[in-house]
Order: sequence, then structure tokens, then C-alpha cells
Amino acid sequence: MAEEVRIVLRNYGKIDPLNIDDYINAGGYKGLEKARSMSQEAVIEEVRKSGLRGRGGAGFNAGTKWKFSYRAVADEKYVVCNADEGEPGTYKDRIIMENDPQSVLEGMAICGYAIGSRKGYIYCRGEYPYVVDILNQAIAQAKEKGILGDFDIEVRMGAGAYVCGEESALIESIEGHRGSPRFKPPYPPAEGLWQKPTIVNNVETFANIPIIMEKGSDWYAGIGAKSYPGTKIMTLTGDVVNRTFIEIPTDVTIRQVIYDFGGGIREGKKFKAVQIGGTSGGFIPESLLDTSIDFDSMGAIGATLGSGAVFVMDETRDLVDVTERISKFFEHESCGKCAPCREGTKRMHEMMTRLNAGQGKADDLEQIEQLGSVMSRACLCGLGQAAPSPVLTTLEHFRNEYMEKLG
Repeated sequence: MAEEVRIVLRNYGKIDPLNIDDYINAGGYKGLEKARSMSQEAVIEEVRKSGLRGRGGAGFNAGTKWKFSYRAVADEKYVVCNADEGEPGTYKDRIIMENDPQSVLEGMAICGYAIGSRKGYIYCRGEYPYVVDILNQAIAQAKEKGILGDFDIEVRMGAGAYVCGEESALIESIEGHRGSPRFKPPYPPAEGLWQKPTIVNNVETFANIPIIMEKGSDWYAGIGAKSYPGTKIMTLTGDVVNRTFIEIPTDVTIRQVIYDFGGGIREGKKFKAVQIGGTSGGFIPESLLDTSIDFDSMGAIGATLGSGAVFVMDETRDLVDVTERISKFFEHESCGKCAPCREGTKRMHEMMTRLNAGQGKADDLEQIEQLGSVMSRACLCGLGQAAPSPVLTTLEHFRNEYMEKLG
């Protein structure tokens, strides 16, 4: 792991996460101090010029998003940290919050200063109660030091709904409503929490902000891929030798992730496929392993970077069976608000179940592709839009496995 570039995880294993003095002695809160010596516009421009794009899945330029909220006129604005880490096989946000919670608070405080907000929320996954305790202790220490100034942060817990990883569903949940996506526009930077301008960024995104402010946008923009600079934390699971997490520049290839950092396939077996970005990510065959992991390169091959989860499968895995189980997951997690997702995920799972049981017909493959095409365009939020991706990409790259199961 000597080739890792640890920016977000720069303090991992080096400080006591429950001792704010350790964080300060390691250079913590210098970014916030520098930001407060600058104008709000200058802070936003520094973040924009760094090229930092959202690390939660959408890949939108963070500084540009902040500018929308800064320009909005309102009596209150909000900063929300999305810590609703619900993708199976993903734990990058947990690693950050467990080992360096103050970096997230500092990033949120810098955002709060930049857009003119005095209130922040961390929306944490309900399955992370111990992480909530860590965050609350970190917030209490920062308040005791007076280091956050008039910026207040509160932790809210989710209830296990996968859809609440979507920013508008998350906002609905914080407000006390059922977690389901809103129609957009308006987008949260203009009208979000309680109809006020709201910035929603991922844990990893906020953790990048302090070091960008400290070392400058040019330094950050020079790391990794030009269109998606910086690093990405990736979590390796499945049939890979090293089941671990890594932080690497965004110009590293998928092959390097699996074979250099992951140590290759377990038990000397052959590689079959890899799913990157969580359950909604596409399945990538060996022929595409030399693709860089940056957001745009992944999108060009019909895959996603998303949450950074890397699920490796060897030659013994039945991809139709794996994909059928994924379709069941999406049927269960659909909030049901829009018909294309509510009906589409159910019908997709029904057809995949038939195919996996050897009872499918050739027409099912065509119907699955038609349904997936409609869902990817017509569903209200990213859950439904991405739900067909695992099925469509396995049909594209591993169609023979479906053909072998036709009745």
C-alpha cells in the first residue's frame, strides 16, 4: 500500500479521534482559520478551482454547488453532511468518521462560512449508532473549544432506508417526513431543508475541504485525473486477496486497484467481473479493466464510481444469480413514490427470478432491456434510474450466461 496517496485519510492511525487536541496538533482547523481570513466568494472560488467533485455519486463540482446557495437570498441556510452510507460493501464514510471526525466538522464549518450558514446537520446511517456517539463527542469538544464559532452542528440518525442516500429524500427525513425524493427543480442549493438554500455533500467531500483550503486549489487540482482531481477511497470486497480499503489518485486504473492494491483474485482463480460503486454499479468485464477510476472514464464505459465499493467476482460466480439478488434488493428498497420505479423494480425482479430458475424465455431478455431503458430515463431519483444498471451491463457483457439459463 506504499503507493497510496492519503489526503482524506492523512490522519488515519496517527491521532486519537476522540481528542480534538490531537487533530489541532496535526494541523487541524488551519483550513478553517485561513477560510475566515478570506471573503466568502474567494473561499468558494478556491473550492471550485480545485476541481473537487462530489464523492457521493453525482460528481458535481462542489464549489459551483456552493455558489448557488451563496447567491440565494434567505434568512437561513443549511449545510448537510450525507453520512447515510447504505451501499452494501461500502464503508469509506465510516472509516473517515471513526478515525477523523473533526475533519468532517471542519469541512462543514468552511462551507457554512462560505455560503452564510449557521446550522449544519450530519445525517448518519441508522446502523451506525456508535459512529453517532463519536460524532457527538467530536462536536461537543469543538464547541467547548469555541472553534466552530457561531456554526452549530447536529447529528440526525436515519432509519435504514436506502433511498435516503438521495439528497432530497434525506432532507425529507430530517424534516420528520417519510423519506422519499422530491421532484426537481427546485434543487436543494436553492430550496432544500425547510425550503431554505441547502448544501448537501458527502462525508468524503467535506473531509477534502480543509486540506484544499490549507494547501490551495492548484495543489489539489494537480493530483489524479484532470477532470476529476484528487483521490478516492475505495473498499475492496469479494473474491480479492486483500479485502481492505485504499485511498488512491483518480487516474489509477481498475486493473491496478484489483491486482496491485487488491493482490489479485483469491486462491489463484481467474477474474470474471467487478462491480464498482455499490449495488447500483455496472458489471465490468476484464476487457475494460484498464479504464481509469475517475468519474468520467467510468461513465464512458457504462459504469459508475459512486461510493467507491469494489466487488470482485471470480470465474466460479453465477452472475445471473448475483444480479437476481440485486434486483430483489432494489424491489425492497424502492420508496414507491414513482410508478416507473415502484412497478419497474418489481417486474425486473420477477423476470430475473424466472431466468435464474431456468424458466425464462428469449422474450424476457428483450423485455428486461426495454424496461431497464425506460427506468433509467423515467424514474424520479437515482435509485430507480440506476437499478437496471447491474442487469443491463451483465446482459451486455455476459449475455451467454443468460442464454444458458433459458428454458
